[in-house]
Amino acid sequence: MSRTALRICPLCEATCGLTLTIEGTRVTGARGDREDVFSKGFICPKGASFGAVDGDPDRLRTPLVRRDGELREATWEEAFDAVAAGIRPVVERYGAHSVGVVLGNPNVHTMAGALYPTVLIAGLGTRSLFTASTVDQMPKHVSSGLLYGDANAIPVPDLDHTDHLLLIGANPLESNGSLCTAADFPGKLKALKARGGTLTVIDPRRTRTAKLADRHIAIRPGADALLLAAMAQVLFEELLVDPGEAAPHLEGLEELAEAVRDFTPEAVSAACDVDASLIRTLARELAAAPTAAVYGRIGSCTVPHGTLASWLVDVLNILTGNLDRPGGALFPQAATDRTPRPAGPGHGFRLARWHSRVSRHPEAKGELPLSALAEEIDTATAEGEPIRALVVVAANPVLSAPDGDRLDKALGSLGFMVSVDPYLNETSRHADVVLPPPPPSQSPHHDFAFNTLAVRNQVRYSRPAVPLEPGRMAETEILARLILAATGMHGADPSAVDDLVVGQTLGKAVTEPHSPVHGRDPRELAAQLTGETGPERRLDMMLRLGPYGDGFGTRPDGLSLARLLAHPHGIDLGPLRPRLPQPLKTRSGRIELLPQPIVDDLPRLREALRRRPDEFVLVGRRHLRSNNSWMHNVPALTGGTNRCTLHIHPEDAERLGVRDGAPVRVKGAGGEVTAPAEVTDGVRRGVVSLPHGWGHDRPGTRLSHAAADPGVNVNQLLDGSLLDPLSGNAVLNGVPVDIAPIATH
Repeated sequence: MSRTALRICPLCEATCGLTLTIEGTRVTGARGDREDVFSKGFICPKGASFGAVDGDPDRLRTPLVRRDGELREATWEEAFDAVAAGIRPVVERYGAHSVGVVLGNPNVHTMAGALYPTVLIAGLGTRSLFTASTVDQMPKHVSSGLLYGDANAIPVPDLDHTDHLLLIGANPLESNGSLCTAADFPGKLKALKARGGTLTVIDPRRTRTAKLADRHIAIRPGADALLLAAMAQVLFEELLVDPGEAAPHLEGLEELAEAVRDFTPEAVSAACDVDASLIRTLARELAAAPTAAVYGRIGSCTVPHGTLASWLVDVLNILTGNLDRPGGALFPQAATDRTPRPAGPGHGFRLARWHSRVSRHPEAKGELPLSALAEEIDTATAEGEPIRALVVVAANPVLSAPDGDRLDKALGSLGFMVSVDPYLNETSRHADVVLPPPPPSQSPHHDFAFNTLAVRNQVRYSRPAVPLEPGRMAETEILARLILAATGMHGADPSAVDDLVVGQTLGKAVTEPHSPVHGRDPRELAAQLTGETGPERRLDMMLRLGPYGDGFGTRPDGLSLARLLAHPHGIDLGPLRPRLPQPLKTRSGRIELLPQPIVDDLPRLREALRRRPDEFVLVGRRHLRSNNSWMHNVPALTGGTNRCTLHIHPEDAERLGVRDGAPVRVKGAGGEVTAPAEVTDGVRRGVVSLPHGWGHDRPGTRLSHAAADPGVNVNQLLDGSLLDPLSGNAVLNGVPVDIAPIATH
């Protein structure tokens, strides 16, 4: 007999509510939960394929331990014994920094990934941290840190109320939104147009989102910051600057005007390949709109001036009075955020507190560039020890980072590697121990990260829809035991990790004057926590201490785990509201419009005005049914338009003699690949596009469906040397490449 269960979808940032159909312990169907307070029944092809993802037969079911050079099935006890024996001697002989940690994108889609990696990193004491952020959104974290003093204070567009939306480097009809959590993003854009609003899309590709727009501007890839700087210049020149309610919180307005003075529309037009008159129109329309929001995403982050572009997105919202007001861009307030502290100066945000050992890349937000991982392993220097052991959690950098061939070889040279991954993929195949988490139906879910970026404040929680299968271990317990094994506490009860965090958090909370539990006994508070597991107790604690919490009884109508469990479709916490100056943590207590690192990087942007365009540049692309490399192993999410082809403009194809479907050689600084051409006017002339996450042709993996149609690894065209210097983010778009047809007979 079938039954149904609710589950928040973990397959992209939209976090839609699902209703699962379950036969025994198998998920046989998924539809949108119409009563979900956030998604209201919306579902995309990924969510509809939840059962296929969940039941993928290639998912590992037991740990693997390398013996005599081969990965073989082992017990959990044997696996964690091997982890302790592999990591602790490295730390004791070579120091904590000789152990690297790599965190992949799926970490932010699981409770375990949100709650445990920070404890692991702190316990190891390593500075060798690499994450997917530096091949994605790190420029936005850095620009927010510099502007607001908090790298996680990211304002999001108020999609439901804005009159004018300008998207740059974003394709939410395919991605469902990113750094902007919005179920049914397509529907919200259509609603914007239906109420008479304006949608402008700036993108070198005519994406599905661009086709919906009132105006699509096919900018030259990599020129995003130049165009945005010119728009800011117009606002100052034409006296259109009006910060509105944010004005008392600004510092550096006059200095900002001087900093962008040279970036006139006429000066940037050739570099952007956008008419100066159109740039002026964009600025004027933005200023004239009753409400407006500028939103930039991965296309404007993964370019040579990603931090400057991310900074200028917020600058335009600030200058037009659209920051922190309804219809503009506002700061969300998640239910598990820390207790809001009184407004006032904070510790601020600092870059370059340490540097990578080989190329001396500066740290950003505690991370080193993922592009530098290979050299940190395979290159000896006088500056400390190379990375000799690696902990990889839900990451596949052989495909997601530049120059996978070099990283592939470097991973093979490690003294020890442990991978927490459900698949034996291009990266985990190198591990000495593989720890497989259970499928999502057997795991609880709460969106700690994405609720801090949601376009409406709400809170939801899903308990496991299906009990753990015999022999499986909860992902939260896997990571807790990994922490213990890696930090010299192997064999301790995994509940010790949660107890430690609870004790530390409550111990600090009772000392903070603004906390609802100030002056109380942390042990008495810990005894009040509810939940069936350590992670649930931690969630209960965070809810009760948070901005909507019950304060452990001080606010009777507030949130707690018990109240959340009583609302299985979630609790709506209302629309986004103005919050300034409370989110500001800069040393001045104000929005610092022109921080020194930005000033220091602006000359590099001026140099871009004089750079001659390359004949061909490469940009990536995402597919609606594919968010990460592992999704290519699910038949329901491949085929159709989700193919690894090279998009090339018809005029370029004719000039080069490239036929549709024929093989084309693409060569970059890191190597070359061959892919079938897809001739389309969906890309502008001089631009070619390959999708991310393909290249499933390496031996030793267990991705049977993906290997049958492997595609090519677009990141192999990169040698890892191109980075945005402020954030360490890899430059993945606007990269020069050579294109040549391959003769066939």
